[in-house]
Amino acid sequence: MFLELNNLLNTTPERAEQGKLTLLCDAKTDGSFLVHHFLSFYLKANCKVCFVALIQSFSHYNIVGQKLGVNLTMARERGQLVFLEGLKSAVDVFFQAQEKPHPLQFLREANAGNLKPLFEFVREALKPVDSGEAGWTYPVLLVDDLSVLLSLGLGAVAVLDFIHYCRATVCWELKGNVVVLVHDSGDVEDEENDILLNGLSHQSHLILRAEGLATGFCRDVHGQLRILWRRPLQSTSQRDQSLTYQYKIQDRSVSFFAKGMSPAVL
Repeated sequence: MFLELNNLLNTTPERAEQGKLTLLCDAKTDGSFLVHHFLSFYLKANCKVCFVALIQSFSHYNIVGQKLGVNLTMARERGQLVFLEGLKSAVDVFFQAQEKPHPLQFLREANAGNLKPLFEFVREALKPVDSGEAGWTYPVLLVDDLSVLLSLGLGAVAVLDFIHYCRATVCWELKGNVVVLVHDSGDVEDEENDILLNGLSHQSHLILRAEGLATGFCRDVHGQLRILWRRPLQSTSQRDQSLTYQYKIQDRSVSFFAKGMSPAVL
């Protein structure tokens, strides 16, 4: 995890809020560093993590995780991490006989739209453990990334329904957290992606939006991060709070600074 990002969010693994939906969004840049942060953050918080990884392999996340101080292989072996590797599982759906519905069963269906097997996978992975097993602080669902489901033929409404049921189970019933990444298509007209992004934005308690620089590539500033805290139950004046920082990604950390305050230009 990135300590500077924890400081900006005013949180630590020992005192993280529960029952929250966090939306990660990237536009004209790669926001995967946010996924790696929250994965290592919740593993260090001793949470039971269900990671639906649709964009990269397990080895990729494990290599980055080791740089951030967590070992995904050990976490999976001790039952703390349940990892669904979408790239590998997609092949299994087509070429291996399944005794029961596969989490990505919709890939074989003529009318893609049924994410119930994927939800059942998440619910089974995060259900409370028996008293004789190791206890985790609370469950967490992490998805990287939801936009892939749209590319595979699912509609935005089906994906939003999936997240609704996940929130009902993980956030409300089990008092855990949900973290999802969605790409912002930006200038490209993509109605389904816009519906998904807007729908999740209204439901989220915290939105982290990584954006590329309007001026283009810069060696010392890789982008800017908009942080929006949403408090739906508060009065209008206290409901939303936002901050914007620029950042530079390094090998094992990310540096954040106010606009125009990069060490390279001071």
